[in-house]
Amino acid sequence: MRVSGVAVMGGGRNGRGTLVRTLALVFLATLLWLQFHVASLTSRSSSPPSGNESLLMLVPQELHRFLKDRRNSTAGSNSTAGISGNLTISELRRQVEKANLEQRVFNEEAFGPLASDAPVIVIQVHARLTYLRHLIVSLAQAKGIEQTLLIFSHDVWDPDINFLVQSVDFCRVMQIFYPYSIQTHPHTFPGEDPNDCPRNIKRESALVKKCINAEHPDLYGHYREAKFTQTKHHWWWKANRVFDQLTVTKNHVGMVLFLEEDHYVAEDFLHVLRLMERTCKHSCERCNILSLGTYLKTYNYYADNKKAEVTPWISSKHNMGMAFNRITWNKLTDCASKFCSYDDYNWDWSLQHIAQGCIPSSQGSGGLSHIQSGLIAMVMKAPRIFHIGECGVHHKKNNCEPTAVIEKVQNVLKTAKKHLFPSQLTLTNAAVAKKTKLRKGNGGWGDIRDHQLCLNITLNPELRLP
Repeated sequence: MRVSGVAVMGGGRNGRGTLVRTLALVFLATLLWLQFHVASLTSRSSSPPSGNESLLMLVPQELHRFLKDRRNSTAGSNSTAGISGNLTISELRRQVEKANLEQRVFNEEAFGPLASDAPVIVIQVHARLTYLRHLIVSLAQAKGIEQTLLIFSHDVWDPDINFLVQSVDFCRVMQIFYPYSIQTHPHTFPGEDPNDCPRNIKRESALVKKCINAEHPDLYGHYREAKFTQTKHHWWWKANRVFDQLTVTKNHVGMVLFLEEDHYVAEDFLHVLRLMERTCKHSCERCNILSLGTYLKTYNYYADNKKAEVTPWISSKHNMGMAFNRITWNKLTDCASKFCSYDDYNWDWSLQHIAQGCIPSSQGSGGLSHIQSGLIAMVMKAPRIFHIGECGVHHKKNNCEPTAVIEKVQNVLKTAKKHLFPSQLTLTNAAVAKKTKLRKGNGGWGDIRDHQLCLNITLNPELRLP
């Protein structure tokens, strides 16, 4: 019995020991599990936000609606493929024609008729929805934006872009659609006709092949590419449309400011535009074009916040955020034949060509009397308009995410905030050579069909192609 009792008591101790060891193992396993998940959560919370989260963090809460995709949206892609809402070409053309004929001004009932001298802002839009969203957010934060008319000029019919534009509620809005786009003419001129000459074919071979434009390569021996010629046609069409065709701007005498979908504006850009306009009248009668942007990488708002420079307009320096009025526009259209025949697919290089070789230079105050140029620019040294586009027609990168660039621009403006809204401008004359050599064009515009379309747009922006 004693042996039996000992055996029973020993079994009890072993059972309790096993239970203790099991509980200890469960406790350690639970502790390790908790440590792992706490570390995981900590790591997750300390990791940088995603691109979309960063974009939302950069703007005021009430403007987040402009950055979010609409439900069941195909937005987010910068491709033009499939974004016409599955419309046929004929249906697409009818939609474009209907919108252009209607000339609807959104929000006019809320803001009233446009003042004749109020700024008109014309934005050239392709298909980069993300950039356009941030431009709209910056415009929404600008002081005095409710006085303006925003005209979005599109060369792509995209339901998501249309939805975004029509959701703008902080000022008057209009949409116009370039009617001769690649999208509306995918297989005929001004798009790519199957019988067009390939870009790099030799002229002799093109003549043998008898392709449509064999007789008209550009000055470098290349044939037209519609994706490049479209930009110049679109720019010229929208300017003709705004100044000479739209009912809402037919009596407009103020400044027309030209932006693109990948620009970003400072909150005082309209204030500065008004200042520049007044300063032109009083201190620089020769200044006929205003430039609020720059491609320089560094700026000093403390020293330069109210400084503007008077200089001959140079396409590569002063084409961003430029503005002019109807008087300047009439000078440009007087030189339409030279603009339309100049062998360069860039609208800004073509403007510089006519500025140096067609538009007469004017005399008056503002210095630079020795410069023979028809376009004299007043340029802000501390910019109010920025370029945020990482990718586009000329630039292709693996990463086109705009977050970093936008964040940089916002930090610049945040630092400069107390130096914005100057009360007056101080003018200086740029040091420039007495003679500026006329530059050779970049080509891409040798086809006489492009020349004729451009000139026809000048004579009648509402012409119809087959």
